Amino acid sequence: MNFLEAVPAIRRIETNRDALFAIDVVGDVSPADAENLFGLLEAAYALHPRIDVLVRLSDEESVDWANIAQETLQQGVADALEHVVRCAAIGEPRWASLVGDFFPKVLPFEFRHFTSDDEAAAWQWLDARPAE
Repeated sequence: MNFLEAVPAIRRIETNRDALFAIDVVGDVSPADAENLFGLLEAAYALHPRIDVLVRLSDEESVDWANIAQETLQQGVADALEHVVRCAAIGEPRWASLVGDFFPKVLPFEFRHFTSDDEAAAWQWLDARPAE
């Protein structure tokens, strides 16, 4: 499989709420996947200046943050700090703490971690559900 045939590691989850940006992270996340993610987020911010975010990550080992451009990460964090109201992180606790290393210790938005077994609680907290 060449890079043109690769399945994206970051996939949008359609939901019942317009101002909710939900993604599923599966497989190896490449720098191109990260660039795509931040582009999708920029589009979401343009439509809704304040959004909630749901991130479901099944394999934290597959994200190699070192290969993602620092400028991309810095801009992504700055944009999130400006636009995100609530963020639900679903997955094992280890990855949530890794992501937390990129953000300031005191966040201007609500952040909650949910285990994979508590995914329904994450959706409920955001008053949302996946689209059918």
